[in-house]
Amino acid sequence: MTTTSVSTVTERISVDRPFFAVEFFPPKDDQGEADLWRAIRRLEVLDPAYVSVTYGAGGSSRDRTVRTVERIATDTTLCSMAHLTAVSHSTDELRHVIGSLAAAGVRNIMALRGDPPGDPLGEWVKHPEGLEYADELVSLIKRSGPFCVGVAAFPYGHPRSADLEADTERLIGKFRAGAEFAVTQLFLEPDGFLRLRDRVAAAGFDQPVIPGIMPLTSEKTFHKGPELSGSPLPPDLVKRLEPYTGDAKAFRAAGMEVTGELCERLIAEGVSGIHFYSLNRSTATTELVERLGLAVPRGTADRVESEAVLPV
Repeated sequence: MTTTSVSTVTERISVDRPFFAVEFFPPKDDQGEADLWRAIRRLEVLDPAYVSVTYGAGGSSRDRTVRTVERIATDTTLCSMAHLTAVSHSTDELRHVIGSLAAAGVRNIMALRGDPPGDPLGEWVKHPEGLEYADELVSLIKRSGPFCVGVAAFPYGHPRSADLEADTERLIGKFRAGAEFAVTQLFLEPDGFLRLRDRVAAAGFDQPVIPGIMPLTSEKTFHKGPELSGSPLPPDLVKRLEPYTGDAKAFRAAGMEVTGELCERLIAEGVSGIHFYSLNRSTATTELVERLGLAVPRGTADRVESEAVLPV
């Protein structure tokens, strides 16, 4: 099989048109495995720039992440990227995971400090033999081999940052350590992202900062996502979606319209591409990709069927 899995993310996003990318999480059971691979196959024909696989809190999905990324790298035409977090890991354990990824043929790693196990908003505690910050993890990965490394960015600042200036300096520190690009936490309005992009450029750095977008397919995603990411719920958006409360089908339609408008604004502002948080489904992402004209079909896509009572 001819694949792009040996490509680096920077190679895949260095194109003269807006791209899209997709994030998945490792499946927990056989049904989850089936759902994930159905989504991967449906999105594969649209040629995402890359697909990433998350890493559970405290490394709880470490082995599943490695297995999933390895299978993507070997069984698909996709460029794959594994997430790796420093939380709850010693430096030796991190080196072991990096070695496992290299052995699996993975060249792209998203380096993250990670959320505290059990409470994403809880106090972060360094492993006694581990790393304190994500820039240290970037450096470790870059010393370990020819990896392409991405990092996280926060349009409204990390919850533990003193202010936006300190948060921007932390992001720039990750670029200085060798990170080639950043992907933001999800957000619901464009201004915070655009100001972040301006701050990075003003500091003299040109690494791509890719907006992370979660399709608004339900009231749960509307409220839970910002709670975890630290991004605000824009009052105007709350007011706009309030009439659809309790009506799942109507809320999905309105939420997807809102998401489409947000992506269109970002593209008009010159973003290089959009990273979609897919929740291991393909329908909503496919709808947005087609609306935005981001697909580069490799063949005739199969007709996307409903994946649930309400597609997500």
